[in-house]
Amino acid sequence: MRDEVHMHRNSEKVIIHLDMDAFYPSVEVLDDPDLRGKPVVVGGGRERGVVSSASYEARKYGIHSAQPMATAMRLCPHAVFLRGRMSRYREISSRVFEVFQRFTPLVEKLSIDEAFLDVTGCERLFGPPVEIARKIKETVHREIGLTASAGVAPSKFVAKIASDFEKPDGLTVVPEEKVRQFLDPLPVSKMWGVGNVTREALEKLNIRTFRELSRMPVGMLERRFGKYGIRMHELSTGVDEREVVPEHDTKSIGHEETFPEDIVDRDSVARELLFLADKVARRMRKDSLQGKTVTLKVKYGDFTSITRSSTLPAPTDDAGDIYRAVLTLLNKTEVGKRPVRLLGVSLSQLLDVRMERQLSLFSEDEAFSRKKKLNAALDSISEKFGDQIIGPGLLLNK
Repeated sequence: MRDEVHMHRNSEKVIIHLDMDAFYPSVEVLDDPDLRGKPVVVGGGRERGVVSSASYEARKYGIHSAQPMATAMRLCPHAVFLRGRMSRYREISSRVFEVFQRFTPLVEKLSIDEAFLDVTGCERLFGPPVEIARKIKETVHREIGLTASAGVAPSKFVAKIASDFEKPDGLTVVPEEKVRQFLDPLPVSKMWGVGNVTREALEKLNIRTFRELSRMPVGMLERRFGKYGIRMHELSTGVDEREVVPEHDTKSIGHEETFPEDIVDRDSVARELLFLADKVARRMRKDSLQGKTVTLKVKYGDFTSITRSSTLPAPTDDAGDIYRAVLTLLNKTEVGKRPVRLLGVSLSQLLDVRMERQLSLFSEDEAFSRKKKLNAALDSISEKFGDQIIGPGLLLNK
């Protein structure tokens, strides 16, 4: 693990990007120590599956995510090939994010295994930024048994690049005065949104590094790439003013899951949607919110995405209501005919229940009252014992 110099004490903003190392395989090793040191590959079946994640031992053989499992098996026949266990990964992820929350409430979840943390002003409690990052990493390792790599920088963009520098178990700090020194020699492919097409277009302009990109006239980049040309120039100089946005969103509340392997059958999709509906409903009730518009998001195996929405007759925070609406929306998709990579459920047109509570006193019928009491009881149990105690299967009887 390498530590760079400390952040300047007067830096206006301090962002940490934390990325769990080979998360799915690492959880499998955590549960089965006999796998330690072996090439472990998590993904789908041999015929049509793809690699979701590979341990660092497996990566030495050229195995990487999104690769066909058949290719991975040819590259390393003696590797341990496992199907993903999403419920277990979610459970461990929730414990990891609970650790993050101890150090700052400003945690922006990017996926099940990575997040941005804004620790600006936390020095009095936890020490300099590099010490904060080290303490988070040590806590995750001590309490959960997994390693994470961290990047510490004045912006989200630089922090994310830095976290990838010394994997696994890395810690790279980029002070504000050294941002340009850090970025300049990097290839432009390290920049968000620069895929093969954009990279080749930049190469035709003799732009291969951040330094070369930063020296190009902004006007020329804008003419060639539009607004993204301006954005690329800003990022090449380390300019990124985006704030860390906590998961709570007052416009909508939702949950998404990307699966270790594509889901093919409709019943499996329905079970995952039940889980997501339950998660959304719990968050709604926790924040004293209800919503009227239910949205289903589906990303297929070829990475194309669609969304379908419907508006309910009345606002709700009940998982059963959300789930039934989502199942209706499911009929407007190609689920069952095309493999599914990601599912998402969200609720918008939100209403603050605390502001409308007096109205409900005159409108609640007995069935609605029973439902509300049951949800309150489930939330209480979940709060005390954790989400894993009560699963969304209870909704099937509602």
